[in-house]
Amino acid sequence: MARPHRRLLGAAALACAATLALSGCAPEPDPAPAPTATPEPSRAPTPTPEAAPAPEFDRTAHSIDDPASVWVVSNKLRPLDPVDFAPADLVMPEGVENEFAQPLRAEAARAVEAFIAAAAAEGHGVRIISAYRDYATQVSLYDGYVARDGQEAADTYSARPGHSEHQTGLVVDLDDHGDCYLAACFADTPAGSWLAEHAAEHGFIVRYPAGKQEVTGFMPEPWHFRYVGTGLAQEMRSTGTATLEEFFGLPAAPGYAA
Repeated sequence: MARPHRRLLGAAALACAATLALSGCAPEPDPAPAPTATPEPSRAPTPTPEAAPAPEFDRTAHSIDDPASVWVVSNKLRPLDPVDFAPADLVMPEGVENEFAQPLRAEAARAVEAFIAAAAAEGHGVRIISAYRDYATQVSLYDGYVARDGQEAADTYSARPGHSEHQTGLVVDLDDHGDCYLAACFADTPAGSWLAEHAAEHGFIVRYPAGKQEVTGFMPEPWHFRYVGTGLAQEMRSTGTATLEEFFGLPAAPGYAA
């Protein structure tokens, strides 16, 4: 009697196993582990590029000794060499009033045309009252001043022949048709003030500024504009250097050597 019972149990066990397999009652397999994300490699911060330093101004770009150089420095200790030097490229400034019809070197002539035009655009009527003077003219002028005022006085406001910047063809004396013709008060006029402020933009400097007589050797001349080119003029302005002597490290020239 026991054998049929065992057969029933075995059949039941097989039936259950089959049911489990079909119905999902079998134990779930362990889930596969979630993939681990690979960490992104850390990136070093991109360095901010540094601005390239501005190139240093080249103070040797032009000669300060050659009278044909736009940077020539002439003063009481530095006569032009030769003393009767005459520029080879003199031309007349165009489209501007020029009291004595005096020329300038071509580069300076074009620059002063633009300078005067810019002044006019701001309401300042400006004219040239003196530009290039040759050696013979400077002899005549200087001798006349000495005869009138004596040499000591003449040397404070007129260069001896061969030492005059006007002989380089790079200088203009400017005027506004006012009451300060060749006078210190020109610096305080609207035109004189504007010209001094904007000279460097056109390549000019006030060659004999106030307070520098012991350096340049000449009384202040706010009407006397020397062309040196925009590079040097703007470098002098940005460094706050008032005279060519100081900029180029030259000795002060308050008086003539002899």
